[in-house]
Amino acid sequence: MENAFIYTGIFLCVLMLLPLYRAVFGPTVLDRLIGANAIGSKTTALLIMIGLIYQRVDMFVDIALAYATLNFIAVLATSRYFQKRKGLYKE
Repeated sequence: MENAFIYTGIFLCVLMLLPLYRAVFGPTVLDRLIGANAIGSKTTALLIMIGLIYQRVDMFVDIALAYATLNFIAVLATSRYFQKRKGLYKE
């Protein structure tokens, strides 16, 4: 069963490459924010998978919740900044 968790974790890491491309080479700021948010969501799931592998789910769920909250607040703050100051879209 542990091998299934390891393979799922590797699969999640490979899936993070697509949003990473969008976050780095996105044509607009909005594309980059969505890519960063997708990476954060997959990292949260990966943290829980690591907790299952080490059989310490209680500790890793707390870490994953804190990381997800920080990711959510960071994306909201960044999007609000670019909406008010810089503009999210090309004009």
